[in-house]
Amino acid sequence: MASRIALVSGASTGIGFETAIALRSAGFTVYAGARRVEKMEPLKHHGITVMSLDVTSEESMASAVALVEAAHGHIDVLINNAGYGSYGSLEEVPLAEGRRQFEVNVMGLARMTQLVIPGMRAARSGRIINVTSIGGKIYEPLGAWYHGTKFAVEGMSDSLRLELKPHGIDVVIIEPSGTNTEWGTIAGEGLLVASGGGPYSEQAHVVAAALASTSGAGHVLSTPARVVAKAIVRAATARRPRTRYPVGRGAWSVLAMRRILPDRAFDAVFWNFYKRLAG
Repeated sequence: MASRIALVSGASTGIGFETAIALRSAGFTVYAGARRVEKMEPLKHHGITVMSLDVTSEESMASAVALVEAAHGHIDVLINNAGYGSYGSLEEVPLAEGRRQFEVNVMGLARMTQLVIPGMRAARSGRIINVTSIGGKIYEPLGAWYHGTKFAVEGMSDSLRLELKPHGIDVVIIEPSGTNTEWGTIAGEGLLVASGGGPYSEQAHVVAAALASTSGAGHVLSTPARVVAKAIVRAATARRPRTRYPVGRGAWSVLAMRRILPDRAFDAVFWNFYKRLAG
């Protein structure tokens, strides 16, 4: 039986990197893409094909999908993992940065999805796995642009699931909590650049410290990226996958709290929790 073909975006570090390895171990033929190709060199030792992939470049995205389809005739699973977190007050973050956040986290994901759908639809089979975040269900102060993208991906994925069901294509959402990757540290540093010295500085230092607390092992919201990768493999291999996979420390409890508590109560509980993390 021929192995299934998977394409992973944002595979240079963290969740994408670990997902590529986990899928290969599960028997997939894996193509891993990212802008920082040199960071993916270790993946070659696992039998993974690495490629340059910039989800803000039409030429790069089209070339990557065409390369895989030319080699195999189809793509069975697309994992849309590329993304980053842009934090800072809405007042202070330039609109150009807000547009870039949506370009990477939403428009890049949408275009990659557009590119693989025709082949999947022709085969009447395929799976699109979108890595969002519990941040697509909850919110943080100074995270309007980031959470706006993740809420958008949640809604887009739900609509797409219904839209593609008649064509035999599954759409799955992965909702990680904080992972012990460089993501939280980088997001926190960007937050302090944008809002660390102005009228939002007090909030900025609390949120930046909370974000950074997810970037090391042992912290309350720090989950190894390989744990998220395992959930993605389950989503990729299940005969009938769940529509959503919350994964990581605190993911289920935070999402349950969001469902149960009124908005203002959640505001208070979450902010007090962040102050404890920062302390």
